Amino acid sequence: MLKSFILASSMMVAAPVLAQDAAGTPPMAPSASPAPSTTPQGAAPAQPAAPAQPGGAATESAAATGADQVASIVNAEFASYDKDRNGTLDKTEFAAWMDALKAKAPNAAAKPADPKWNDAAFAQADKDKSASLTKDELSGFLGSPATAGSQ
Repeated sequence: MLKSFILASSMMVAAPVLAQDAAGTPPMAPSASPAPSTTPQGAAPAQPAAPAQPGGAATESAAATGADQVASIVNAEFASYDKDRNGTLDKTEFAAWMDALKAKAPNAAAKPADPKWNDAAFAQADKDKSASLTKDELSGFLGSPATAGSQ
């Protein structure tokens, strides 16, 4: 549950970044007015397409979009927490990031820094057991639906 909370907090941090990206894109051209109906009088109009089924491509697309958002947040914020500029986060750098996310949460006073949680989260995120996290490991940890619901 806490991982879901952290993921949601990171999305709130990313909203200004995503808004800036959206502001830089040109507006879409207005669509042309619909063509007049060619249905003869008395004939039934064509039926609209069936709605998408749940769990189909739209769900997969939403999951991919969420993973893309997490990756863009990690790319945007990673350097500010990589204090030694070695391209990875050690336990201290990772804990600083997680504590900053918790502090930005709406009920931050109720959730103080928790070194034990930070250590457990770091161990789970460090897939190759190198005692450091790459951008890919951090993105996978924060964006994984399996890890988001486990705490």
